[in-house]
This record gives sequence, C-alpha cells and structure tokens, in this order.
Amino acid sequence: TKAWGFEADDFRNQVLIVESELEPMQLLATVNDIERRLGRDRDQEQIIKSATGARYASRSIDIDILFYGDLAVESERLTLPHPRIAEREFVLEPLTEVAAEWQHPVSGKSVGEMYEELKKR
Repeated sequence: TKAWGFEADDFRNQVLIVESELEPMQLLATVNDIERRLGRDRDQEQIIKSATGARYASRSIDIDILFYGDLAVESERLTLPHPRIAEREFVLEPLTEVAAEWQHPVSGKSVGEMYEELKKR
C-alpha cells in the first residue's frame, strides 16, 4: 500500500493472529526487540522527523499490536486496541481477511463493519 502520513516507498502489509502468554507490556518489548533486530532505528527516525517536521518516517519494519483479546489498555507506551485501526485501510483490509467478525472491545463494531465504513468515506 501507499505510505500513510508521509512520502515513502510503498509498504507490504500483513496481519497475523498469534497466541502469547506474554502480558501486553512484555509483548510490546518483544515486538520492539524484533523490530530492532530487523534493522529498525528509532533514534534515526526521530532525527528525520525532527528535521522534516513530519509525524512519521520511513522504517525497515513496523509491527503494531492491534488487539490483545478483549483488553483495553491506555498507557504512555501502549494503547489497546490500536487507536487508529478504524482510520487505516492498509490495516483493515488484511484484518478483514482473517478476522472480519472480531469485535472492537471499545466501539463494539466488527472489523468488517469498520472496513465498510472506512471505504464509504
């Protein structure tokens, strides 16, 4: 898909459903470690964002935790469900392929409903 929020090469997107015994913050730390090992440099991204004034910067990989079961979490480091799911076609399209009936624990809307609403905008 096209980059969202800044100019960059197109992205490859996918959605995975995983099971984990990790607590949400442990899972976030693990995901951040995977990103780092795959070449993501958050310090360099911050330099680019500061220099350009952009909210986002290109990166080698970006792994988001979209849902964690029916849990709702809001902290400085992690918000669950992901706060911009309903705004992002590149998330909702593949998410609909694997979990169209999954209900957002806060809005109560299914993934499929959110996707259809977004396409109508």
